[in-house]
Amino acid sequence: MKSLWEKLKIHLCTRAPNIVADLNPPATQDEILALEQQIGMRLPSDLVACLRVHNGQIGKAEGLFDGQTLLPLNHILMSWLVWRDLLHGGDFDDRIAHSELGIKSTWWNTNWIPFASNGGGDYLCLDMDPAPGGNIGQVIEVLHDFPSRSLLKDDFFSWFSSQIHNKFF
Repeated sequence: MKSLWEKLKIHLCTRAPNIVADLNPPATQDEILALEQQIGMRLPSDLVACLRVHNGQIGKAEGLFDGQTLLPLNHILMSWLVWRDLLHGGDFDDRIAHSELGIKSTWWNTNWIPFASNGGGDYLCLDMDPAPGGNIGQVIEVLHDFPSRSLLKDDFFSWFSSQIHNKFF
């Protein structure tokens, strides 16, 4: 993960220095463990490795990937708590999701970990509770007001590396 970040930062330093300045310092092991305890599940090792390089973005520059801002740990928790509270409050009871193969057809699942957002309520999440045919830790897109739940990649590392290679090289 560290080498991918290094390649990305070399590119960004010349083309988008404002994004480099928007990257947070690394997350600490204690911060990562605190989040895991609060959400009741372990983060996938590739996401942890990413957070150990940069704890997401500050949020003052454009999103790093297709308008998606990488969330720092405190925003991951805040976003997860909001979705969880809406789910438990019954806000999604009358909503029907249409999910791709391998993703459970629910509006929200407390075993989805939001890690990137467009700032408008839409998230990229790690699916820690996939449907049959899916992979634990697969990257899915969750749109707050549209029923589609789409599979983007089988895991965080594949998603992150494809974003870097497809967008910047």
